[in-house]
Amino acid sequence: MVRVPAAVVAASGLVGGYGVARWTGKRELGGAVLAVAGTASAWQWRQRAGGKAAGALTVAYVAAFAGSHPLAKKVGAWPSVFTVAGAVALASWAVADRREAR
Repeated sequence: MVRVPAAVVAASGLVGGYGVARWTGKRELGGAVLAVAGTASAWQWRQRAGGKAAGALTVAYVAAFAGSHPLAKKVGAWPSVFTVAGAVALASWAVADRREAR
């Protein structure tokens, strides 16, 4: 079975959550996508890097979601979402996924 890196799952949750909310007009659907991907990522982070790392990455995921809102006022919605998704993906790779790639 192919393992999808947690970095991809987390970034997809941020981008997909925003996309679903925007295209459907239903913020709660976007929130559901965000929550499902965040939960899946947290599970992977815990398996690959332990509880403390998973907790820190989960905080980063939530902070990225929250931080994308004020950032969007400065750079636009999609650039903001891609920026925070990239930051979370990089952090996930550095802390958890890089171990799997070896």
